[in-house]
Amino acid sequence: MNNRALFESILRNDLTAFTQRCFQTVVPGQEFLPNWHVEAITYQLTRILEGDIRRLIITLPPRNLKSICASVAFPAFCLGHNPTLRIVAASYSQDLAAKHARDCRIVMESAWYRTLFPGTRIDPRKNAESEFETTARGYRLGTSVGGTLTGRGGNLIVIDDPMKPAEAMSETKRAAVADWYDSTLASRLDRKTEDAIVLIMQRLHVDDLVGHVIAKAPGWTHLNLPAIAEVPEEVAVSASTFYHRPAGQILHPEREPLDVLNDLKASMAARRSPPSTSRPRCPPVVP
Repeated sequence: MNNRALFESILRNDLTAFTQRCFQTVVPGQEFLPNWHVEAITYQLTRILEGDIRRLIITLPPRNLKSICASVAFPAFCLGHNPTLRIVAASYSQDLAAKHARDCRIVMESAWYRTLFPGTRIDPRKNAESEFETTARGYRLGTSVGGTLTGRGGNLIVIDDPMKPAEAMSETKRAAVADWYDSTLASRLDRKTEDAIVLIMQRLHVDDLVGHVIAKAPGWTHLNLPAIAEVPEEVAVSASTFYHRPAGQILHPEREPLDVLNDLKASMAARRSPPSTSRPRCPPVVP
């Protein structure tokens, strides 16, 4: 096997390498900074594709490639291996859902992807902004949380950031997301016992959608990747390899070093602090 054929074989079969190639396609000009947490994410997503697990939660801070991994690379990879798959991808807004769909489409229409997966082609007759269909009748449908899915279903549901951080403190908003998941999204799997759901997001509240689904239906596989490790952990990055993460280790110091994380933490604490309701004291009257 020559070097090019070997490289293509790796991209075709290794979701980590495929994700890096996708990054170079959808974010041209930016450097991809490899890190063990990307391998941890892609390993768990590969288990979904292979049918080892059917319910997966991944929690990690923003700006750590979660959407590239789960909403762009993973659907493209799945459709490359099985162009008949029906994928529903949901995010908190239609604009965000459409962006993820456009990025996934850019990957699937690239020359390198078409070389890797010659049996997967987007049907030009069914190629809208938020939804495209393959010539084998599979599809990737992007929708917003709260949107209707009447008559639509899928073999794989990917929920990527179901709530805006600014709305996390609202009990009404959290309840609306949970109700939409229960009443609309969860029922849209074609085969309830065989198909898969992936929920990937940053934790926003103890009663956010992650808290809701875990309380309601135990049995989810949960990959939790906090910005700073609270306890020592052994994190699987393949079926036989684990990354030892000591307590206090930053998730990806090349992207977000400790001083940046501390600034973000202080900013978030300031936004969540309620405004003072005490009236200012009047200065004493000097006779």
